[in-house]
Amino acid sequence: MQASIDAVRVAGTPQGPVPVVVLAIESEDDVVPIFIGFEEATSIARGIEAEDIGRPLTHDLLLDVMEELGSRIDRVVINEIEAREDGRGGTYIADLHLETPRGETVIDARPSDSLALAARTNAPIEVTEGVFADGRDDSEKFADLKDIRNVSGEL
Repeated sequence: MQASIDAVRVAGTPQGPVPVVVLAIESEDDVVPIFIGFEEATSIARGIEAEDIGRPLTHDLLLDVMEELGSRIDRVVINEIEAREDGRGGTYIADLHLETPRGETVIDARPSDSLALAARTNAPIEVTEGVFADGRDDSEKFADLKDIRNVSGEL
């Protein structure tokens, strides 16, 4: 299923504020929220805005190295949710598909890192049907949350 980064927001939880990247799924009303770290959330937001801060940050550096070695990101696939033993949530698993001088290769990567790279390259994002079925949520739950760019200085 084709997806896109709809927003990077901050949700209030009993443990405190937690960033969430909201993936919109083509032809679906529900979204797939993935809770991530603040550094990754900020990096995704910077990638969406194509913000250049002068020196390369980690995701910019990785992308520069890949390009210098003749590789490019073909697509990101969020393909699994590993359930936690307590039944609450789970860990999302992603694959980063690259075109390299030696052919296509697939690298296991965190969804947050993969999405930060996709945001910088406009690489397609895919979510498997199983991930959508298990991770889907009502988009209205996330519509009124603050954008990460408006809260990072408040924390």
